[in-house]
Amino acid sequence: MTSVPGRAEALGLIPSTVVPHTRPGDGRAAGSDSLFVLIADPDLDRAEQLAGEFAAHRVTAVVCTDGAEALLVVGAEQPDAVLAAASLPTVDGPTLARAVAARTAIPVFVGIGEADGDAAARALTAGASACVAHPYRLRELLPMLLAIRSADAPEPAPPIECGGLRLDPASLKVTLNGVPIRMPLRELRLLHLLMTHADRVVTREQIRDVVWGGVSGSNTITVHVQRLRQRLGDDQDDPKLILTIRGVGYRLVPPPAAESTRSRRVDP
Repeated sequence: MTSVPGRAEALGLIPSTVVPHTRPGDGRAAGSDSLFVLIADPDLDRAEQLAGEFAAHRVTAVVCTDGAEALLVVGAEQPDAVLAAASLPTVDGPTLARAVAARTAIPVFVGIGEADGDAAARALTAGASACVAHPYRLRELLPMLLAIRSADAPEPAPPIECGGLRLDPASLKVTLNGVPIRMPLRELRLLHLLMTHADRVVTREQIRDVVWGGVSGSNTITVHVQRLRQRLGDDQDDPKLILTIRGVGYRLVPPPAAESTRSRRVDP
């Protein structure tokens, strides 16, 4: 199959194990009535076969084999729907459904196999739109997917501005007093969460649920906050932008718009 790199791939935000399938360029063409679906399945061959079958029904697809990678694709590409196997590694199907439902209106269909136990109940409780048989049956999936209208896809959130700090979710760009700041998507999501709660405390539990889908190591959040401070030029020993609220979480203080931008950019 041929593939054309999309915006997120060009920015290096989608890992190499994410395999695009016949998606025409960067996003859906204006006025197109086709659907764009993310297939997240640990069995790459089976997922690629399903993507090929979808193509005959005006459904284009991108494939990944890991739940954490799927979250990156959802944030970067905003698919019309997500089809996720319950048995995904790193972030399983029910956890992925909860993370997507918490931040978007994108429907998530979780594939349930014979060995998946109570995954169906967990997925539906987490916010999945429906559970379907896994391995998948095209005749079961198509009616649900084709019922989704492209016009119902969520619009990208508008840019957020906190003092001199600006984040545009649609373009995945961050600037501080007009100076571009490059950062990985995970740190961008962390910054987005802090900016939407500016001058308020965001707990470590909130960060873990929103940014990592409920799964993260004990030191992961601390390390990412330190990296984010570095990119913003904040003082690690005496931070002024991202404050640590000991035992609770973090609070972002909007930087003054007139603050000098020199030495602010820190590339990954």
